[in-house]
Amino acid sequence: MFAGMDFGTTNSAVSLVDGQGRAAVVPMVFGQARAETMRSMLAFEDGHRDERRRPIARIGQEAIEAYLEGDGEARLLQSFKSYLTSRSFTSASIFNATYSLEDLIALVVRRLRETAEVQAGGKIERLVAGRPVCFVAEDGRAEDDFAVGRLREAFAKAGIADLAFEYEPIAAAYYYEQGLDHDQTVLVADFGGGTSDFCLVRLGPGRAGLDRPEEAIIGTNGVGIAGDAFDRRIVEHGIADFFGKKANYRSDGKTLPVPAWIFGKFERWHHIGFLNAPPTLRMLRDIQRFADAPDRIENLLTLIEHNLGYHLYRAVEKVKLDLSRAGESVFRFDFDPIDITRTVTRAEFEGWIEPELTEIETCVEGLLEKTGIPAHKVDRVFMTGGSSLVPAVRAIFSRRFGEDRISAGGEFVSVATGLAYRAREVFGG
Repeated sequence: MFAGMDFGTTNSAVSLVDGQGRAAVVPMVFGQARAETMRSMLAFEDGHRDERRRPIARIGQEAIEAYLEGDGEARLLQSFKSYLTSRSFTSASIFNATYSLEDLIALVVRRLRETAEVQAGGKIERLVAGRPVCFVAEDGRAEDDFAVGRLREAFAKAGIADLAFEYEPIAAAYYYEQGLDHDQTVLVADFGGGTSDFCLVRLGPGRAGLDRPEEAIIGTNGVGIAGDAFDRRIVEHGIADFFGKKANYRSDGKTLPVPAWIFGKFERWHHIGFLNAPPTLRMLRDIQRFADAPDRIENLLTLIEHNLGYHLYRAVEKVKLDLSRAGESVFRFDFDPIDITRTVTRAEFEGWIEPELTEIETCVEGLLEKTGIPAHKVDRVFMTGGSSLVPAVRAIFSRRFGEDRISAGGEFVSVATGLAYRAREVFGG
């Protein structure tokens, strides 16, 4: 049984190839519900510990439910894949227990592996896992070797003894190829939560005749921008003012702005929990007493103290999804005393994400230039991943290649499915 695993920033999935050579994602079961993917989330509760007195991790949908039902007392973690390039993130202390980043990733990977083993009817100790084309740190430095090394260690901790990596857009290419009856030169655009990755590849029946399947790959490129960055822009431009971003306060006879670093954390919802520290809360209470918008500072304090970061994330994500289908959406956030309603238009959103759109377009152009493949020689553009549904993202490719050459599909499962097909090539001989 050949297995492929897509450990993603936001969602994860695992896929198996059956005896007839067909790959399919393994369903994730939560009570009576079934899904193709599992949220890459963990939740820890102080009152639930194992025999070693370490807090027990809830994973995926179970983590979300523990958080929502725990009156804000559960510690919820997401997007920890984005820390793979961070040399300063070595471990986290959770209810007095220490977990390395590799430990946290291993918890998610192990759950995916065990779920797949139930369906496979046996142990899975080797697989092909996805990785971005480029692991880039926040300061712009390339950190491929460092990040891949950490990811490999995490998979080993999860019981994967034999591991191969494949670029995520190439995996998506293998997914797309299953429906081809003729050869094509394809640009695959894979938009995840943390990265946007691209590859030019020759696909179709002719690829089977190559000595090595990877010879079909013409070139790859990637940029550390995707769905999470779009969410941050909505928070930065459309939401943060309601939480005091433009507020000022008086101190020693001077008028000062609320410290900008507060909103650097605020714009990444999974960082909001880091603000829930006594020194930070005391500082914000002091600011509130002398602020020109004390009610907005109270909103911020409520968000922090009641651990409402995930609720904020869901409200923001809803706006983004709505704007993929309609010209406007209403952001609604109501947790007493917070009561915010704000209409966001697609035009506003597209203006906010213009820098990211430019970087994505520049990355695609760089791939074409590097490979020497002009746009008119690209037979098909295959777009996948959640942010491929954003109209402004699709428009980049429509302008460059023509709408008639764009295909899309498998937004959340194409990578995992393609990784399983790649596993058949790597381990099948």
